[in-house]
Amino acid sequence: MAQVLEFKLPDLGEGLTGAEIVRWLVEVGEVVAVDQPVVEVETAKAMVDVPCPYGGVVTARFGEEGAEVPVGAPLITVAVDGPADDDGRPAGEQRSATDGPRADGSRADDSRAQAPRSEGSGNVLVGYGTSEAPARRRRVRPGQSAPSAPATPAASTANGRAATAAGGRAPASLRARTAGTVDEPVPVISPLVRRLARQNGLDLREMAGSGPEGLILRADVEYALRAAGTQTGRDRTPTTEPHPRVPPTQAPAQAPSQAHAPATGAPAAPEATRIPLKGIRGVMADKLSRSRTEIPDATCWVDADATELMRARDAMRRFAEERPQNPVTGGPKISVLALLARICTAALARFPELNSSVDMAAREVVRHPAVHLGFAAQTERGLVVPVVRDAHTRNAESLTAEFARLTEAARTGTLTPAELTGGTFTLNNYGVFGVDGSTPIINHPEAAMLGVGRIVPKPWVHEGELAVRQVVQLSLTFDHRVCDGGTAGGFLRYVADCVEQPAVLLRTL
Repeated sequence: MAQVLEFKLPDLGEGLTGAEIVRWLVEVGEVVAVDQPVVEVETAKAMVDVPCPYGGVVTARFGEEGAEVPVGAPLITVAVDGPADDDGRPAGEQRSATDGPRADGSRADDSRAQAPRSEGSGNVLVGYGTSEAPARRRRVRPGQSAPSAPATPAASTANGRAATAAGGRAPASLRARTAGTVDEPVPVISPLVRRLARQNGLDLREMAGSGPEGLILRADVEYALRAAGTQTGRDRTPTTEPHPRVPPTQAPAQAPSQAHAPATGAPAAPEATRIPLKGIRGVMADKLSRSRTEIPDATCWVDADATELMRARDAMRRFAEERPQNPVTGGPKISVLALLARICTAALARFPELNSSVDMAAREVVRHPAVHLGFAAQTERGLVVPVVRDAHTRNAESLTAEFARLTEAARTGTLTPAELTGGTFTLNNYGVFGVDGSTPIINHPEAAMLGVGRIVPKPWVHEGELAVRQVVQLSLTFDHRVCDGGTAGGFLRYVADCVEQPAVLLRTL
């Protein structure tokens, strides 16, 4: 006989609490192998293919594409080979609430405890291993200790919806279980379900869920709203309304005009579009809001003549093109971003105050020994900040190659959480958008960010004469708690000197 195992969304690491289902990779009834990816999810950090630690037949999927799934919520159920229960049914078959007493779990848990654990698949993702099949856990509610307690009327149907459909409104089992269950824990995992119920005035304690072991799902709340006619939360009972209803005779003056709007053919006013802040955009919104709230930042900027820097970059490119087969001199074309990053690491060595963060709990400034350089990358999924580890140990060629690798991973959505966290300083090249200057927001919990505008020909006084030079605007936003303006100004001036005269870098190489 088959044993049905439930695979839940694992902890994907880096403190992530949930993910959005992007695409299902398997269908119900399809045979999956151990460690085969079954769903593609998008976390706040990256896109991840989630492998299933069980091999067998997919019997159910939980959640539609685009739905938010919290960590620990069921993703799929898989029927694997296993023995039968004592009563002859498959060991993992999902029982209804009428299959004997469930208050103390004596029958349900005994059969599951006697089922042998299947062989695991080994190391898969952070937060879950598959050395053995996880035991099915059951919620134990206070006050349910009588083993002979009869099942609730809602359990007579598979999901508590048949009675609703027959009567045209939510059944009594959905509105009230018993008077003694008001203080019991509500069987809800998803915060989205709680919010939907709260916005529409539904008491989750008065509902019976259709999920595993009575779990209340989003579909249960939506079905109850449709059945009770409260999809928008406007048709609640008087006991749940903070103010009494206005009789039809006391309707506002604009109601008649609204009622006759279709007859006159007047166009309806367009409604505002609401876009959820989730995924990468939601994380960036939280980080930027926290930065503005916690960090007393200041910005200074300077224009610099980047003509010599561009000439040095062109000379490096020509040198590599003339010797493509030389393993020492040949290699990838050096990018301007890599040269600016090399200048940043040299400047941070002189001004380590800016390669730090603030620990307000301990009231300490933490100076980091290594430079993990983040750079802003705009993608179709939003703004991301990949991190180049140990940037202070890399030369221009190594930085160019790492920037290219991380940029491609950002565009394809394959960046790992480790590649998006742990930065100590950020380089923001907003010049690619065709703008000259900006006052960037510090990437919390870092202490500074260097912004680089576009490099364009401008009139410039060079060696006492007016000439057309390649000019760039540099801006530094810094946390005033880690240093004063003199330190920030010294850092920015050193960066500008290196841009104007790249030979200055030779003193520290």
